[in-house]
Amino acid sequence: MASRRFVSFPFTNPDIDKEKVLNWLSRFDIFCYLDNQHYPSAEDGFEALVAAGARNRIISSSGHAFTDLKNFSDHEEDWLFGHFSFDLKSETENCPSHLPDPIGFPELFFFVPEIILLVYEDHMEIGLHGDTHLEIAEEIATVKPQGQRSSGKAAGIRPRISKTTYLSQLSALQEHIHRGDCYEINFCQEFFADATGIDPLVLYKSMQKVSPNPFSAFYRIADRYLLCASPERFLKKTEDRIISQPIKGTAPRDPADPLHDRSLREALAASSKDQAENVMVVDLVRNDLSKICLTNSVKVDELFGIYSFPQVHQMISTISGKPSPEMDWTDMIRHTFPMGSMTGAPKKSVLELIEKYEKTRRGLFSGALGYVKPNRDFDFNVVIRSILINQADKRLSFFAGSGITAGSDPEKEYEECLIKVAALERIIKNPSADGPLHHNLF
Repeated sequence: MASRRFVSFPFTNPDIDKEKVLNWLSRFDIFCYLDNQHYPSAEDGFEALVAAGARNRIISSSGHAFTDLKNFSDHEEDWLFGHFSFDLKSETENCPSHLPDPIGFPELFFFVPEIILLVYEDHMEIGLHGDTHLEIAEEIATVKPQGQRSSGKAAGIRPRISKTTYLSQLSALQEHIHRGDCYEINFCQEFFADATGIDPLVLYKSMQKVSPNPFSAFYRIADRYLLCASPERFLKKTEDRIISQPIKGTAPRDPADPLHDRSLREALAASSKDQAENVMVVDLVRNDLSKICLTNSVKVDELFGIYSFPQVHQMISTISGKPSPEMDWTDMIRHTFPMGSMTGAPKKSVLELIEKYEKTRRGLFSGALGYVKPNRDFDFNVVIRSILINQADKRLSFFAGSGITAGSDPEKEYEECLIKVAALERIIKNPSADGPLHHNLF
């Protein structure tokens, strides 16, 4: 089989050309659009990475998913794009789920794309196995603008559980913490709506305007869509280095008042509560990486780093190591999944509590989406701050959650969830929003 060949084409206006790429993608029933939104998160230097169409694909479920993926990967000397659902915890941590699944993404899905686009600030590289690069470039350049398309109207976002139930569940979880069953748990609740008439592309563009984040994604598998505005990296491997960058610790921003905004950032940096939650996850990630890295190579590169995004300041730590040479890339994911920032500690115990107290499967939410290069370097995000859509069943789903500790105030945790839902409703009702919301989005 001929290898994939990349050909470069100049951009005249990067923002307009990226818009054209998004519009062009709508003709494919499988695609993955990864956009770092001008953040320097991609060491490879591209602004966006796009995979369209499927030459080959794999769908698998817990029990044999990672073995299936390894076999698939061994026979494909090409780029791979796809996702790991949170429900693979059944395989990695022996914690099966019997909860209902509102959207129905496969537990594992990867594909070899027909077309790859490496989008840079001033040019685009098209990667194909054939020689139709110019035709693809002309298709993208001449794609017709959408005009003022509407995203449709969702019939009111509703919580899966009542406030009374939520408060009761948090109290029960804190009892588990007091008994020593766990130290911290990431607890999520689902909000849902009727997605009749919703246009996922228009909605995603609105999310980009409102909340541009470095691990954003627009992802489609047939009638399932992921619209993602994630700021968090799960795991990245580059040659002999692997890194994880968990987020624990959030403060709102006030862009209208720079002095107040700075004070909010400084308060987050000094917060002993947020530092305690962050270091718990750092310890968990260090333990996970020690399973796949050379002895004594795991280290904390940055502890309690404070990074500013359009709506929030975040506390992010970076942990790295040198992966064992005999370790396959699929094993690296299997030994570290699901990520500690979306579970809590200790991982096995909190996953059992998540299964007991949450009412629906998280599915792709809390999972990971990304890509694998032919040399088997890879980069995967954490699927948070995301909208999930099943167009066939007209369902829209969104999860809101936070880290619960012994000192958490259940009323404040619930109010935070309502703020997040209010932001989502505004996006759906006003898809032409021109700028950031002035409160915490997602």
